[in-house]
Amino acid sequence: ETEPLTSKKDVSGCSKGEDCKENGLLVRNPKSALRLVEDGNKVHPSQGDKGEAAQISNGYSGVQSSAPCNGEQQLMELEDRETWSKKIDFLLSVIGYAVDLGNVWRFPYICYQNGGGAFLIPYTIMALFGGIPLFYMELALGQYHRNGCISIWRKICPIFKGIGFAICIIDLYVASYYNTIMAWAFYYLISSFTAELPWTSCTNPWNTGNCTNYFSKDNVSWSPHSISPAEEFYTRQVLQVHRSNGLDDLGGISWQLTLCLLLIFTIVYFSIWKGVKTSGKVVWVTATFPYIILFILLVRGATLPGAWRGVLYYLKPDWQKLLATEVWVDAAAQIFFSLGPGFGVLLAYASYNKFHNNCYQDALVTSTVNCLTSFVSGFVIFTVLGYMAEMRNEDVSEVAKDTGPSLLFITYAEAIANMPASTFFAIIFFLMLLTLGLDSTFAGLEGVITGVLDEFPHVWGKRRELFVLGLTIVCFLGSLATLTFGGAYVVKLFEEYATGPAVLTVVFLEAVAVSWFYGITQFCNDVKEMLGSAPGWYWRVCWVAISPLFLLFVTCSFLSSPPELRLFDYDYPYWTTVVGYCIGTSSIIFIPIYMVYRLVITPGTLKERILKSITPETATEIPFGDIRMNAV
Repeated sequence: ETEPLTSKKDVSGCSKGEDCKENGLLVRNPKSALRLVEDGNKVHPSQGDKGEAAQISNGYSGVQSSAPCNGEQQLMELEDRETWSKKIDFLLSVIGYAVDLGNVWRFPYICYQNGGGAFLIPYTIMALFGGIPLFYMELALGQYHRNGCISIWRKICPIFKGIGFAICIIDLYVASYYNTIMAWAFYYLISSFTAELPWTSCTNPWNTGNCTNYFSKDNVSWSPHSISPAEEFYTRQVLQVHRSNGLDDLGGISWQLTLCLLLIFTIVYFSIWKGVKTSGKVVWVTATFPYIILFILLVRGATLPGAWRGVLYYLKPDWQKLLATEVWVDAAAQIFFSLGPGFGVLLAYASYNKFHNNCYQDALVTSTVNCLTSFVSGFVIFTVLGYMAEMRNEDVSEVAKDTGPSLLFITYAEAIANMPASTFFAIIFFLMLLTLGLDSTFAGLEGVITGVLDEFPHVWGKRRELFVLGLTIVCFLGSLATLTFGGAYVVKLFEEYATGPAVLTVVFLEAVAVSWFYGITQFCNDVKEMLGSAPGWYWRVCWVAISPLFLLFVTCSFLSSPPELRLFDYDYPYWTTVVGYCIGTSSIIFIPIYMVYRLVITPGTLKERILKSITPETATEIPFGDIRMNAV
């Protein structure tokens, strides 16, 4: 990082026609031009410019100023923005954010449900033309403008600033339910430190008469009413959903899960309270550990009897599925939510990069790692499902009915419990789930923290630790509804409605604002300034047309057929759909509200107000040698 002009020996009175420095930045007087020389990086005034901005060799010009300069003007030091200690810290943080619990349970299920190996075709197409371009766009925006999700819009298109506030609300919704899933995993982890795992037998206090342990040495027949001990442990001991009648009667709060969640938020706080300098070190563990465990589980799964049945079911292509629209919708949704643009995280993380960091290479590397992780996770899951089918003497499709978290906490947990060295494999598996979730939580909260601190630096700039503490407390209190006996129903509702359509809308408007209002030419010039070469036609076409259409396609498909929610034996009543849409709308409503507010407070005629509201109002600092310049 370069240093601002803060040397007091360069401070002098500015008379008419001279260049001066304000707030540590070069400011051009309309009557002079800047001439840069290499000897000492000194600035020399020259004449005859007629008020035109002096073009510097890097393509940027000094900021024009009509304000008079005087010898008494104070030169304020421009503080350097915090940066990553090492490039690998950034890469691991982005990989840790993108690779989360959804890669382990959602992709394998979506893949086999939508044609097995044939699903990889729409998945790859949607990644190349939708997911990766949007991923790259956010990294480039964050790195160039070096701002969080709120204040960055002053430099792009001010009228869309409501997008930043919407992102923060969405991130808070995610934190209110996502960490509860980690609390479930933490409960399992604590329960795993026993010689015999508690979900292996039907002799526990929470078991019912339908509990059937088909792994026992006795000859046991599996009937339609049979319930595995792993399922009863999950539903009756961990979640205790039998003590709730649904969303209209959630029941009391589980104190065990509350303690688990409290410990998780404590870990989160002390990992991110100091900024990316500390979180960048924590992800060395949380981002790499899951890959070690995935490899161990993959090797173990491949040696189980019947593993080949699961792999065959996972990859056997059903080409007829490619003709169904919902398969392409699922592919688009999966790649989008897997890479994770629209949550403010990529903007925040990239804003701490050095200006000339190769974010193009970063985007390709991290998105490729994410997609390959999802694919490999499918083998980890389905080798075990094949083993389960072999033990039950059933088809894999009957075993693979569980979706979402149930696939991990029931099916996979049961398979682990009946392996040799089950305690060891259970401990490392649930540790893996915790680490997968932790770095995603770090990232989501960092998106909010960076956005708020950059927008209100005079309030929170020197009080990061206090703000992070308040934020974690708010997230913990917001999670209390998910810790009730019916909390699993709340988690499902938030997962389907609070984030899905809202994030899709946010990224669609973001792509439109950058490509059509800020201008694709200007954006590509920004990228060229950082990387030395402008993006090619492929990226331009994707940003201008294909990616927005991709997002519009997925959003309209979701809104035209909202999901019919069902969890365990509980069918969600109709009013929950209305509540779900209200939750989703409560975040994106900030976008039109801010647009109206912006037009109201801007002086002038309606046309003048609109033009001022879509014109960047704040220059972007860019380093030039030992000088920080403003891009205009």
